[in-house]
Amino acid sequence: MRAFTALLLILLALLQYRLWFGKNSVPDYLALQEDVIRQQAANEKLKQRNKLLYADTDDLKLGSEAIEERARNELGMIKENETFFRLIPQKEHTNKNNASGQSSAKETR
Repeated sequence: MRAFTALLLILLALLQYRLWFGKNSVPDYLALQEDVIRQQAANEKLKQRNKLLYADTDDLKLGSEAIEERARNELGMIKENETFFRLIPQKEHTNKNNASGQSSAKETR
């Protein structure tokens, strides 16, 4: 009976080893589960992107407003009898130079 019990314990230990450390073990399963979750999140982002692209193509196929908007934004086109104004922001370093020039002018007084 002792030999049979020892054999069963050895068999149990071997099965436990395969379960925790062998090929397709519990840690492998958990790692694969995390990969699946990551891939599902990536797929969801791609589905949202595809929905936006489909909506964009539908707008371009059906309406001229979307085409006009793209032409204005991406190509810089304007309509006839329209005036185009381009506003260029001041650079920071010119403001710093002006500020330092004013302070040095004050110091000399």
